[in-house]
Amino acid sequence: MSNENNKSFYITTPIYYPSGKFHIGTAYTTVASDAMARYKRLRGYDVRFLTGMDEHGQKIQEKAQEAGLAPQEYVDGIAEAAKKVWDLMDISHDDFIRTTETRHKEGVKKIFQTFLDNGDIYKGEYEGWYCTPDETFFTESQLENGNCPDCGRAVHKVKEESYFFNMKKYADRLIQYYEDNLEFIEPESRKNEMINNFLKPGLEDLSVSRTSFDWGVKVPGDDKHVIYVWVDALSNYITSLGYRSDDDSLFNKFWPADVHVVGKDIVRFHTIYWPIFLMALNLPLPKKIFAHGFIMMKDGKMSKSKGNVVQPEMLVERYGLDATRYFLLRELPFGADGVFSPEAFVERTNFDLANDLGNLLNRTVSMMNKYFDGVIPVEGNEPTEFDAALQQQAKDVIEKYEVNMDRMQFSMVLSDVWSLISRSNKYIDETQPWVLAKSEDDKAKLGSVMWHLAESLRQTAVLLQPFLTNAPKQIAEQLGLSADSLSWDSLLDSSTIAVGTKVVEKGVPIFPRLEVEPEVSYIQEQMRGPVSAETEIPEVEEVPDIPEITIDDFLKVDLRVATVLACEAIPKADKLLKLQVDLGYEQRQVVSGIAKHYSPEELVGQKVIVVANLKPVKLRGEMSQGMILAGEKDGLLTLATVDPTLENGAQVK
Repeated sequence: MSNENNKSFYITTPIYYPSGKFHIGTAYTTVASDAMARYKRLRGYDVRFLTGMDEHGQKIQEKAQEAGLAPQEYVDGIAEAAKKVWDLMDISHDDFIRTTETRHKEGVKKIFQTFLDNGDIYKGEYEGWYCTPDETFFTESQLENGNCPDCGRAVHKVKEESYFFNMKKYADRLIQYYEDNLEFIEPESRKNEMINNFLKPGLEDLSVSRTSFDWGVKVPGDDKHVIYVWVDALSNYITSLGYRSDDDSLFNKFWPADVHVVGKDIVRFHTIYWPIFLMALNLPLPKKIFAHGFIMMKDGKMSKSKGNVVQPEMLVERYGLDATRYFLLRELPFGADGVFSPEAFVERTNFDLANDLGNLLNRTVSMMNKYFDGVIPVEGNEPTEFDAALQQQAKDVIEKYEVNMDRMQFSMVLSDVWSLISRSNKYIDETQPWVLAKSEDDKAKLGSVMWHLAESLRQTAVLLQPFLTNAPKQIAEQLGLSADSLSWDSLLDSSTIAVGTKVVEKGVPIFPRLEVEPEVSYIQEQMRGPVSAETEIPEVEEVPDIPEITIDDFLKVDLRVATVLACEAIPKADKLLKLQVDLGYEQRQVVSGIAKHYSPEELVGQKVIVVANLKPVKLRGEMSQGMILAGEKDGLLTLATVDPTLENGAQVK
C-alpha cells in the first residue's frame, strides 16, 4: 500500500502499421497498456507510456501510389485518424512516435552506423521469399503451402543486394539471457516457441536493408539502400527517448523499458531481433516482453470478406467508453486468445456494469437520501454481524489486485473487483436496511450499514480507475466525494469520507441497461459494414441433423464449476493436457485434448465447466475423471467458461 514515489515506469505498445483503420485488436493492445500505465501512475510512479506508427516500407509506398498520394501525405492522414481514435478511447500516452519524424530517422542512422563500425553488419546479396504485407523474408522451408507462414498470403521471390546483421554472433548470449531472466518473456509458452522454433535450429543472418524501394531511412553512406523495417521500427523504443541525441535525459531516466506489450504475431521480432540489436549497442535489455493473444470472432479471425470486423469507434460512440474498455479487459484473458461476440458484449454491459455496479450505486444513493437526508453517516459504533466480512473482502481483493496487476492479468483483477461489488450487493440483502429503518433503536446500526456501502463503493471506484476512465469519477460525484478520495493510499483509510459528506439528491444510472436483441443486431450490422456488389457474403452453412434427447437424458449429465489449479503437457501426446481441477468438494485430474489451442500457463486459474459424472478412463496412461467443456468452430476451439463469482462445485443447469 506504500507510495512508490521517485520510481519510473516505461511501457510501450508496438508502433502500428498504417495499412488502414484500426480495429478492435489494435485497441485491445493499447487499452491494456493504458490500464497498466494508469495503475502505475496511481501508485505514484513517474510513467512514460509510448505508442505510435511504423510508417516506412514497401507496402506503404505501394498503398500510397494506389491512393494517388505521396507516401508522407498518405501516412499523415492515417496518423491523424489514429490519434483521434486514441483520444476517443482516452488513451493516456505520453508520446506518439512516428518513424517519419526527424528525431527518429537521425537516431536510426546513428544506430545503423554503430552496427557498421562494430562489424555487426556486412554487405551481401539476398535471395529468398518475401511477404510484402508482413515485411518479412522467409526461406523455402519456412513457407506453408507455398505461402507466408504468418499471414497465409502469397510471397514472391526476391534477389537483391542487401546489408546483413550477424545474428549468429549473439545467439548463445541471448539463450543464456533467457535462462538467467525467467520472466523476460511472458507468457512462458512464447519463450519456449522462440527457443524451439528459432534459436535451437540456428539463427540465420538478418537482411537489414532493401534496394527495391526508397521509402525509408537511407543507409549512412549508401543512399541506394534503405534501412529495413525491423532495425527502423524497433529502434523507436529508444529514439523516442532521445537516445544518441543532444538531449538524452529521458533515455537515462526511463531505459530499460519495464514492459513492451506486443501481439503474439510479432514476438519473434521483439524477443530475438530487438534484444540482439540492444546487445550490439551494449545497452540493457527491456525487463519484460508481454505477448498477448488475438481477439477472434466466432468464425475465426476478423476479415472484411467475412463481415466480422469490429471498429472501436462504433462501440464507444454507441455504448460508451467504459463499457468498451471493460469488455476488452474483462472478457479476454490477457496472454491468451479470446473471442468477441455481440451477445457477450451486451451481456457484460447489462449484468456486470448495469446490474451489479450501477444498481449498487443507485440503491446506495437512494437509501442515503431516504434514511439520512442525503448525508453519509459516520462509521458508527454499532456494527452489524456482516460488516467484518465485507471489510475483509475488500482487503483480500486489494491484496490480490496488486499481485495480478503486476502480472498484467487484467481479467483476473476485474473478476476480483467484481467479487467485492457482488459482496456489497449481498451485504444489502443481509443487513436489510429497509427493516432497520423501521425502528429508531436501529438508527445507529442503519448508519453503519450506509457508511459501509459508501466506503465499499469508494474503494471500488479507486480500484476501477486504471480500467474505466469515467465511472470512478461519476461514483465519487454521486457520493459527494472529492478527487482526493480516490487516491491509492486512501484505499484502507477509513477516515477518507469526511463527516457531513452529502450525496446527490437523485442518482443517475451510470450504465443504462441495453435491449439485448436490438443491440446484438446493431453490432452485427456494423460489423458487416455497407454491402456492395463487391462484398463477399459468406455462404450459409447447413445445420447438420443432430439426434434429439429428452430432458431426462440431459438431467443425467452433472455439470460443475471448477477452477484449474495446475496444468501440464503429457509427454508424447501433442493434443493432450493434464489438468488438476478444484470442484469445491474435491480435487480431480482431467485429461483434455486442448493442447493445440491452449498452453498450460494460460489455463491455470481459469474457471471451467466439468462433466463431473463421466466414467473415469485412462488416456495415454493418465487417469481422467471428467471432461472439460469447450466449443469448436472452423478449427478454433474455445473453453466454455462461467462467471468467476460462481463457487467451485456449483451445478450448471
